[in-house]
Amino acid sequence: MNEQQPLERLVRFYETLALETVNDVRSVYAPDAFFKDPFNEVRGHAAIIPIFRHMFVQVEQPRFVVKERMEQGRQAFLTWEFHFRMRSAEGEQTIRGASHIVFDEQGRVAMHRDYWDAAEELYEKIPLLGAVMRWLKRRARK
Repeated sequence: MNEQQPLERLVRFYETLALETVNDVRSVYAPDAFFKDPFNEVRGHAAIIPIFRHMFVQVEQPRFVVKERMEQGRQAFLTWEFHFRMRSAEGEQTIRGASHIVFDEQGRVAMHRDYWDAAEELYEKIPLLGAVMRWLKRRARK
């Protein structure tokens, strides 16, 4: 196991993630790790790795920037920004979110749960769908 502390190893994995390093999930995540985000709920390397591979198909120049981190015992909480370019749009997009992490006894990620607002951070930025989402948000506030 790498000499870095588990949280530092995880942050480095995300901040240097590239298509060529996606398989490094195996050294950072436990074999039966649970991963959940607004679009996926999976368990194990065989299910987690395709999620990261798919990210590189869907968007251009994806990169994570961890902004804050807190750790207590085997649990950690990260806030982050995900920067990317949509293939059909100009300019960089940013999604802001947070992750709750639980490490196993070997310092590997046993549970990873992402929290971010897909409507605000993603759907509202898509031209036609964004107009509908903003209209729905205004209606819900009334």
